[in-house]
Amino acid sequence: MLPHHEELLAGLGELIAIPSVSADPAHADDVRRAADWVVARIAAAGGSARIEERGGRPLVVGEVSAPVADAPTVLVYAHLDVQPPDPLDLWETDPWTLVERDGKLVARGVADDKAHLFMLLEATRLLAAAGELGVNVRFAIDAEEEVGGHSVVDWVEDDEDPADVALVLDGSYATETLPSICTALRGICYFHLTVRTGERDLHSGMYGGAALSATQALLEILHAVMPGPNGLLPEPLRKGIVPPTEDEVTGWEALPPGAQELASQGARPVDGSAAEEFYVRTTAEPSITVNGVESGSPRLQKTVLPVEAVANLSLRLAPGQSSAAIAPVLERMLRDATPDGASLEIELWSTGEPGYVDPDAPAVRIAQDAFEHVLGIRPVLTRSGGSIPVVAALGARGVPAIVTGFARPTSQMHSPNEHVPAAALRDGLETTIELLRRLAALD
Repeated sequence: MLPHHEELLAGLGELIAIPSVSADPAHADDVRRAADWVVARIAAAGGSARIEERGGRPLVVGEVSAPVADAPTVLVYAHLDVQPPDPLDLWETDPWTLVERDGKLVARGVADDKAHLFMLLEATRLLAAAGELGVNVRFAIDAEEEVGGHSVVDWVEDDEDPADVALVLDGSYATETLPSICTALRGICYFHLTVRTGERDLHSGMYGGAALSATQALLEILHAVMPGPNGLLPEPLRKGIVPPTEDEVTGWEALPPGAQELASQGARPVDGSAAEEFYVRTTAEPSITVNGVESGSPRLQKTVLPVEAVANLSLRLAPGQSSAAIAPVLERMLRDATPDGASLEIELWSTGEPGYVDPDAPAVRIAQDAFEHVLGIRPVLTRSGGSIPVVAALGARGVPAIVTGFARPTSQMHSPNEHVPAAALRDGLETTIELLRRLAALD
């Protein structure tokens, strides 16, 4: 049933060749060309599709209907936009040309997320052509995932006829050989803080020790929301957490140890328990990161007492929490910690809700069975410390999402020489076909 490998490469190569970089206005036409390509593929599968302009970027919405009445509806999601390829001098081949070498497929976007998008389109086409499509497949293909756009989230929230289940192909294996299904993702609240303590910078010799500096005030403010000795955030910032299930915790035992994960990235544990508690802390607990600080003159020898300090602060929300509930708590804690004589301005730049899918949901079990049938190995249930806002939006509409993918942890997503195993293209396509087949039995 499946086309030859070379035919699959040619089809994926067409999409790869379109430099759909959403972050660069110079590639706006390329993003639309990629959207047009997707529309044509849905039409070729016997479906219909359209492009909705939302916020200046295209969102592809389409459907290929099952030939039977009352078939379940599966909403499939992937994104067609990619990261910029820079730095170009580190690429071994042209980033916009799909190349197979050393058992790998190499190109910009091949792992994140164009191979996955191609799998969804091709699986639907093949099933429809064989008269074996037992589900209605609806498409919501994002063109602004890489720039944090909300178009697809808005579309899901406005959708008048929600699907029975969603299939989100925008992920990777847990290890090089162990597939995974993600049942929970963290959300985010991103803040910009500005602290002021006077009208102008002062001479540190004449006023140091008596005048309040903005740098000192900012450090005091940030300290109030940092983790305690146990590595966890203050209790007010932990409210609403949905703890991991026994199956999830058991699944973590199959993953690389936390110490290995940290060491592989050249990172150092924040405290003595961080490595042992790695998966709990990075996927099931909220966390705070100071993403940047600026004040005074950190690169020149300039003896000033700064009166302004700014910082970017991101709060990762745990599954079960919400930005509406937790962001005001963080703001209040920051203001309560502001020392006398300092003013604090807080801007909430962006938010993304955490996502959660019941690990015991029938759709999740069906997906595990499909993977095991095709690949011979049952995928582990994992959580992710990152964010996919559409998963939370789907959950709010009562649509369970199967979040998975066929990239690998070493795929160098967002980096030069991005790649996936060459076998992943066929493995992923076969698994996607089997999963769509099995979802036809969903009640």
